[in-house]
Amino acid sequence: MTAAHETTPLAALLAKLPTPEAERRKGSLHGNTVAQLRNMIVTGVLAPGSRLNERELCEQLQVSRTPVREAIKTLIQDGLLTSLPNQSAIVSELDLAEVSALIDVVSTIEGLAGELAARNATDEAVAEIGMLHYQMLLHHTRDELPGYFEANKAFHRRIVMLSGNPILIWVWDLLALRVDRARYSSNLWPKRWKTAIQEHQEILDALSARDAQRCAQALRDHVRNGLSGLVAALEARQPGAAPPQS
Repeated sequence: MTAAHETTPLAALLAKLPTPEAERRKGSLHGNTVAQLRNMIVTGVLAPGSRLNERELCEQLQVSRTPVREAIKTLIQDGLLTSLPNQSAIVSELDLAEVSALIDVVSTIEGLAGELAARNATDEAVAEIGMLHYQMLLHHTRDELPGYFEANKAFHRRIVMLSGNPILIWVWDLLALRVDRARYSSNLWPKRWKTAIQEHQEILDALSARDAQRCAQALRDHVRNGLSGLVAALEARQPGAAPPQS
């Protein structure tokens, strides 16, 4: 029997997604293929700079070339893939300037969401968010980053929804794809992943206490702490960057 830690990231990811046969019956083959490729990019299964091999993708996703090619076109439009003349598409690199800008915007958005959510929170809503936190803890103990990431996204989105502000929710959803990729990358470092768990507990505690200002600050700090490590890693890759201190 294969141990959980021996499961490849791709196999773990594909196991969580609907089977192609089920999706064909629903008439959403294109959407399913896009979703799988998007998840493979966001989670780093397809690493930045890697070139896509259509034949291999067809075998892995169990679909023909047509849905794969259409999915690639969609993800080029989303900015996750880059099209090169007469060459296969490649996975776009994480952009230092964009991630830095995301920190400013997302920390502000989620801070405001936390403030409003704490004012609106019911016991039922707090219990639901607490259950998502428990799911994150469980996935962390099992070293299941894909499962943790799904629970993490649900945790943050539930707080945003609890804000009750439709414009705030719309902007958060608009940025979700870029934020997902940056957040997943930031959790690839074991130390950061453990710290993120503690920060989620602080957010939940503030929400449970209905402390709007503390909840807002905890979310702002959480966003900045998470993505600042990714910014530092991207800065270290810049031409002429000083080597890391030993």
